[in-house]
Amino acid sequence: MKILHALYGIDCRVFQTVNRHFENKILNPFFRTITHVGGARFTIAITLLLMLAAPLRIAAYSSALSLLISHLPVHFAKRFYPRKRPYLTLADSFSPDNPLKDHSFPSGHTTAIFAIIIPFTLLIPYIGIILIPLACIVGISRIYLGLHYPTDVLAGSLLGTITGIACFFVFHS
Repeated sequence: MKILHALYGIDCRVFQTVNRHFENKILNPFFRTITHVGGARFTIAITLLLMLAAPLRIAAYSSALSLLISHLPVHFAKRFYPRKRPYLTLADSFSPDNPLKDHSFPSGHTTAIFAIIIPFTLLIPYIGIILIPLACIVGISRIYLGLHYPTDVLAGSLLGTITGIACFFVFHS
């Protein structure tokens, strides 16, 4: 139990280190915009659009399957592990107006962005130079906006990565 308490303390300190910059005039518009890259509208739309591009079609199919499959554990984890969002539990944390009210673990936005970029990164490895940092920035935006703890983002990135790899090999075996 001491280990879990210590890990939670680290989680809170990292969260507060990122979230304390919430009112930064440069970071605020950037993170409020980039966070939507991991949202349902964007991830579904970009995946469907890329299904039309012949050379990328198989990676897009892998991404679509990964997005679908990865959403299931996110849904069940949020339901059965009701972790409150950090802006609700940590004093002096910041969040946008009308923040999310559901549970925070794991980060669905982070899961989604990793789920869709991993098949493309496996298909065209050099594109990972752009896509992996983009996915990481989406994850950081979720912490910056006060909506997730770092472990929520880490769990989402692992879940999205694992499903992205598995789905890529479903289509490339």
